[in-house]
Amino acid sequence: MTLGVGVIGTGVMGAEHVRLLREETAGAAVVAICDADAARAQQAAQGAAAFTHPMALISDSRVQAVVIASPDTTHAALALACIAAGKPVLCEKPLAATAEQALQVVAAEVALGRRLVTTGYMRRFDPAYAAMKRAAGAGEIGEAVLLHNTHRNAAAPGWVTGAMSVTNSFVHEIDISRWLLGAEMTRAQVHAAPGGDPLLITMETDRGQIISTEVNMNARYGYHVHAQLVGRAGTIEMAPPTATLTNRAGQHGHDWPDNWVPRFRDAYRIQMNAWVRSVTEGVPVGASAWDGYVATAIAEQVVAALQTGQATALHLHPRPALYP
Repeated sequence: MTLGVGVIGTGVMGAEHVRLLREETAGAAVVAICDADAARAQQAAQGAAAFTHPMALISDSRVQAVVIASPDTTHAALALACIAAGKPVLCEKPLAATAEQALQVVAAEVALGRRLVTTGYMRRFDPAYAAMKRAAGAGEIGEAVLLHNTHRNAAAPGWVTGAMSVTNSFVHEIDISRWLLGAEMTRAQVHAAPGGDPLLITMETDRGQIISTEVNMNARYGYHVHAQLVGRAGTIEMAPPTATLTNRAGQHGHDWPDNWVPRFRDAYRIQMNAWVRSVTEGVPVGASAWDGYVATAIAEQVVAALQTGQATALHLHPRPALYP
């Protein structure tokens, strides 16, 4: 069986998802493309159906599953439309612009009685993070007590303003920290450098672990994500994101990518293949709609903590039974 997939949005991530589906994913075919720009939709479609309205794509009988890669503010409404149509969806993060909207998506799935939404927190599929989780789960470093995260961008894109360093970037650390530690965050505090960048965010979990995260939107030298997990009997951390080291002109080292796509190319590929398999087999995979809600809810509360400078208790709605 070949899964007919429709992709909404043909920007950076939409184009990459289309490429992955066409070139690196077994068992799937791009049958429809949607973009508000008709010419861009037609160009990306390459013979597939082209739409300028996402609801037309979602309702098309050829589309069996949907990838949402449109602007963030559209995600919740489109995910709700996919649930109403009974079509599985891989939604780029964030699941919604607000925690309230994300809860609406969760409620729609609960009412349906089955999971259709995968939130695109692709780091769960990154080989380095996966190796860290396996090692921690096998007890190789003893009980995990600390997690140190680094999230550096070469330069903030023009559309990133104010709290978006938390709501658009730090949400990745929220999700991957929960996943690595198997714990929920209970407290957070934010320290901001002059000018508001970089940020140092500390969180505590319900298992007594401490998480520190540097969020640096203008590190200049490149895109750099790193994590180190500290246990009672050792540590495990990421190696440089490269297979080779080069000596040249009195320097030894490796290059840094300009953005997240090269760094997480394997993660996006693995995620897409896992999602297509999950749809055909009916077994959910990756971050759920609930996970999408949690990341957005915590991010909102961290933004509030940024403004007060005080440690704050984090609160979540009760987890529905649909999400064990």
